[in-house]
Amino acid sequence: MELVVGASEATMRSLLGKLGNLLAQEYALISGVRGDVQYINDELASMQAFLRDLSVLPEGHYHDHRRKDWMKQIRDIAYDVEDCIDDFAHRLPQDSISDAKCSFLVTKMYELLTWWPRRDIASRIAELKVRAQQIADRRNRYGVNNPELHCDSSYRPRARSAAQDIAEYQVTKLQIIGIREPVGMKTVMEDLEKWLTEPQPENGRAVLSIVGFGGVGKTTIAMALYRKVSGKFGCRASVAVSQNYDQDAVLRSILNQVSNQEEAGSSTESSRDTTASREENTAEPGTKSTLIKLKKAPSLSLLGRNDDKTPVRQQETMGYVQLRKELKRRLGEKRYILLIDDIWSAKTWSDVVIPFLPDEANNNSRIIVTTRFHAVGSTCSPRHKNVEATSSPRPGNDRVHKNVEATSSPRPGNDRVHTVNFLSDDESQNLFNASIPDSMKSADRDKELSSICGGLPLTIVTMAGLVACNPNKTDCDWRKLCKSLFPDPVTTLNLDGVTRILDCCYNDLPADIKTCLLYLSIFPKGWKISRKRLARRWIAEGFATEKQGLTEEEVAETYFNQLTRRNLIRPVEHGSNGKVKAFQVHDMVLEYIMSKSIEENFITVVGGQWQVTAPSNKVRRLSMQSSGSKNGNSTKGLNLAQVRSLTVFGNLNHVPFRSFNYGIIHVLDLEGWKGLKERHMTEICQMLVLKYLSIRRTEIAKIPSKIEKLEYLETLDIRETDVKELPKSVGQLKRINSILGGNKKTREGLRLPQEKGNKTIKNPLPQGKTKEPAKKGFLSQEKSKGIMKSLHVLSGIEIDEESAAVAASLHQLTGLRKLAIYKLNIEWRSETFQELRSSIEYLGSCGLQTLAINDENSNFIDSLDDMSAPPRYLIALELSGKLYRLPEWITSITTLNKLTISITVLTTETLEILRSLPSLFSLTFASSLRASKKDLDKIKDILENNKLATDGEIVIPAEGFKSLKLLRFFAPFVPKLSFSDKNAMPALEIIEMRFKDFEGLFGIEILENLRGVHLKVSDGAEAITNFLASDLKDNTEKPKVFVDGIVTA
Repeated sequence: MELVVGASEATMRSLLGKLGNLLAQEYALISGVRGDVQYINDELASMQAFLRDLSVLPEGHYHDHRRKDWMKQIRDIAYDVEDCIDDFAHRLPQDSISDAKCSFLVTKMYELLTWWPRRDIASRIAELKVRAQQIADRRNRYGVNNPELHCDSSYRPRARSAAQDIAEYQVTKLQIIGIREPVGMKTVMEDLEKWLTEPQPENGRAVLSIVGFGGVGKTTIAMALYRKVSGKFGCRASVAVSQNYDQDAVLRSILNQVSNQEEAGSSTESSRDTTASREENTAEPGTKSTLIKLKKAPSLSLLGRNDDKTPVRQQETMGYVQLRKELKRRLGEKRYILLIDDIWSAKTWSDVVIPFLPDEANNNSRIIVTTRFHAVGSTCSPRHKNVEATSSPRPGNDRVHKNVEATSSPRPGNDRVHTVNFLSDDESQNLFNASIPDSMKSADRDKELSSICGGLPLTIVTMAGLVACNPNKTDCDWRKLCKSLFPDPVTTLNLDGVTRILDCCYNDLPADIKTCLLYLSIFPKGWKISRKRLARRWIAEGFATEKQGLTEEEVAETYFNQLTRRNLIRPVEHGSNGKVKAFQVHDMVLEYIMSKSIEENFITVVGGQWQVTAPSNKVRRLSMQSSGSKNGNSTKGLNLAQVRSLTVFGNLNHVPFRSFNYGIIHVLDLEGWKGLKERHMTEICQMLVLKYLSIRRTEIAKIPSKIEKLEYLETLDIRETDVKELPKSVGQLKRINSILGGNKKTREGLRLPQEKGNKTIKNPLPQGKTKEPAKKGFLSQEKSKGIMKSLHVLSGIEIDEESAAVAASLHQLTGLRKLAIYKLNIEWRSETFQELRSSIEYLGSCGLQTLAINDENSNFIDSLDDMSAPPRYLIALELSGKLYRLPEWITSITTLNKLTISITVLTTETLEILRSLPSLFSLTFASSLRASKKDLDKIKDILENNKLATDGEIVIPAEGFKSLKLLRFFAPFVPKLSFSDKNAMPALEIIEMRFKDFEGLFGIEILENLRGVHLKVSDGAEAITNFLASDLKDNTEKPKVFVDGIVTA
């Protein structure tokens, strides 16, 4: 397999820059060492050029063992040299000597005090020089040369580089992620759905086992069935198990889902009586029919509970026995449906699942299981009878599985085993065509390419992604590719065949993007990965750097888009800005990249769902994952002194901090690790080259002031922690790019630091106020001025009446691209009020792209209408809370694609104003979902008044909103809404709603592109679902209705 050339190049780029800086420091090197550093610098530069030549090979050509071993040696010495330079940098402080301008006396004192560490480093550099010489000699001694690239008839991919694909960033299409549905299985799906919902003899529990080869679509089928039928059961839960699982975590996940639904349903009984108040769904002559119409808005609570009141924290401390008993008790009196995905052994079923299931009751409960193995499926569904499928196999292909159906049973409670067929030739070609742009379709080529994929959906869409990213290749090129992959006709696609196809798609990637793909093996199987989290980590690792005028963030987004277009990753959640919010990696793709990562010692995984052997050499990037095995997350025997990236997943009892070399760790991702303590934060502050630090969702309450030592830190993620205020030393972080804090759900904000001083604020104080000692903002200190110019994201902060200096300091953040204020508590026209508005106006002229302000008390957001110059670069704007008038300048922001505003400005006139925005992708009307009764009554009064001008309803006007695809209402009360014409929001695809009281939604059946209505619900779900399902059931082209992701109509 090919070496991770992109990772080596990324390390080389970083290293050569550091070596250049080191050579420029006259005072730092001992006599004689400069020549060694220069030699290493020159030698590694030549090695980097050689690596580039090796990164492109003709299809079917591979590096021999000698070349691969030599490339590994290059990578290892590059890592070791960089580690040495990093250690050099933090052991030899340079600030004091540079401040003293290297005076003779200070220089001599510096040389004396640092003689021993410089001597030690000189010795290490001399050793590295010898290694570099030996590696260079070894190349010639053993005949390691550039591969000969013959121009023959064999297929050869074009030499791609990431730079060639940079332009694609400019034309990325904003879209909404669709629900994945099985291909070519309509009849089978209807049959299975019927079996799941209809009573069985004596109403016993029944199990459906879905069996099939990896990548054939088992999980897609199971999830589609689960979404369609779950609404008909008393409770539901889904969980992935996989090969190496955490037994407690599996049970805890199911228990959390069941208990949440149980508590949410406690108030549903009171809402059932509201169904009697529903008016007849009749339309006046010449008008459109009503989707939902309630006589008097019943209190249908679709808000969800306050997380603080859930028993989740108690369940986190339960052991296996307690979890099993509690789950059995909760399921005992309910009709439930469970989805257990990816079971690998019969022992998992007998040891994990069976013990928590209650004794069989007459409640028609159902369990759906997916597995790759027939023996496991038969164990999970013991009361089934195999019947051969009547479908005929594909011509010339003996690998088609048979449908195994249950038609009779020796006892009540029929189980069922369904073996998933590979796709037929026609189905394969249809899926292939659906996965590439219309402009690139070619009947003969597509038929030939889809035929070598063996009817496996995974390989079909992956090959289609390869075609979509190579528009300049001819049909002749693709025929050569097919011949090189499979010289003989494909009759059976086994694991080796899948690997060949994945190899082909992988080898076509640019070196940088190959590295970014392999980096995904850090995450556990089935993990929902945040796009932004991944991009920030890529940047910290040096995999995404500035290119062709694009920033690091934009280059990372380009790489991500490439992986998406190639179908190597699967988006599963969209953001309201039209971009992917989260994605997953298919299990077989993850297994493929994991094998490459392990082979090249790129990633080391401890614990989790993988059964891998520990590396015999140095660990560079460590992923620690919770495991059901007692020793599954042990690092015993591993050499952790060279770890430069550490990621923790799950509830681990111990992380060996003291085994790491703090001087070389670049990435530390502890998101969600409950074992993090205050003492660990002191140790983290010793990781002097740290670039990425995430302690999100941990229980940390304080950031040490010594964080200022992390001068290379780029990302600080402390969201959803107990940290309420940053230390003032955070203003000393020279390279900080993103500060992420607060809690978006609860609107708790992070206070920025300030200190008392003698500086007087010039703005006049409000009448009646007495002058107090002014405070300095965290950027007001002399040492901090100009330091945080690299800060692009400041999210989740709080501004209160004591924050005038902080508000004034924001002027200095001229590089800011995103400012999110979660909590605003200031007085009208006060000093802080004036300073904040001035700062926002100034930042808006400097390139601010995202502005979010939640203002529940001060009427500050209304004052933004008076700004002399609008923030003309805005892409996303959120003004939530008490907003009573729409800023007049909003229509001049032609780049705006995401807008969130308070529902209090929801009027027909507002919609007529906003419809002219040419780029608007999503529009959200929101207010606090935790509003008090007094505030709720006030909101109702405002909205009732808003309706008066248009006959008691809010009318969505015809024409306009050309780009709008997502419309959302998140508020306690939503007034009566009406779509006046089919051209009202013509591109609209999704409506999302969350509310307490709801008056009605009219005319959505005339919207041609509407795909679904999504409701986020807990209380009152049954009543509102009945309304929607009843009104839509007669519409042939009806949009689907989803309640918590479950299809109900």
